[in-house]
Amino acid sequence: MSTPALPRRIRIVATCLGAVAACAEAGSPVVPQPAPSGFVDQFEKNGGVFPGYRRNHAKGVCVVGHFDSSGAAAPYSAAQVFMPGRRSPVVGRFSIPGTNPYAWDDSTPIRGMALQFTQADGRQWRTAMNAVAAFPVATPLANYEFMQAQQPDPATGDPDPKRLAAFLADHPTADAFRLWNEGARPSASYAAERYNSLDSFVLVDARGGRHPVRWRMVPTAGADARPVPAGDPDFLAADLRSRLSHGPLRWHLEIVFPEPGDAIDNAARAWPQDRRHIDAGTLVIRSSRPHGTCDAINFDPLVLP
Repeated sequence: MSTPALPRRIRIVATCLGAVAACAEAGSPVVPQPAPSGFVDQFEKNGGVFPGYRRNHAKGVCVVGHFDSSGAAAPYSAAQVFMPGRRSPVVGRFSIPGTNPYAWDDSTPIRGMALQFTQADGRQWRTAMNAVAAFPVATPLANYEFMQAQQPDPATGDPDPKRLAAFLADHPTADAFRLWNEGARPSASYAAERYNSLDSFVLVDARGGRHPVRWRMVPTAGADARPVPAGDPDFLAADLRSRLSHGPLRWHLEIVFPEPGDAIDNAARAWPQDRRHIDAGTLVIRSSRPHGTCDAINFDPLVLP
């Protein structure tokens, strides 16, 4: 039986720590960073402790499928997963952010897709994506400070408004994300969302050429304008099961290339929608289950083939 969800306040939190971790990997200036345990502790302070569950994106559903490569990415990457005609098994997870595994699905407009591709040589590619245009902040340190600014006051149950206002004044991208988060309407289906890598990564071709890119998963199901079902805290998993009972779900993996001036080391800056992209292949999801092999996977986006 579900327990009451945490009240929806700002509910931004960190949608994917890997995104800002990758910013540092991409070449941002080295500055002292909080320890990983500091992030974990802050998640618990902000959202509560739920033993046995992830400290973020605690509520989710496992999925199984495969990826069929179109070969369009092969000139840019030597990874087996992108070879023409190659099929790679996939284990994935759809989720909503937050520490509460019993949260109502309409408590946040954010939906997440995490995937683990396994190549024929055993190497893996893991990616964690979110159905948002950009990350709230650009660095791990700013992300940690943002989380601290959202820590509930024990007396009120809400963040200190002065502390949060001060942070947002210094970080306009976080304020823009807050406004989007407060006004966005939660979707009724994981299957209708487009999921973005947010951060930039580098494809390396067979000759050693390096190609900075971002990627997105674009659903073949199209948009879903239905309102969320009233009184059902778990409608996303139910919708997923219903859709899969009629056949597999598909997304196109679009790899996007930047133009001069596009930020490749700042996940808080979205790229324009008209950037050149290629269709690298099709993700096919065949089945879902509440729990499964995905429960033990850390979908670390820095695990690359």
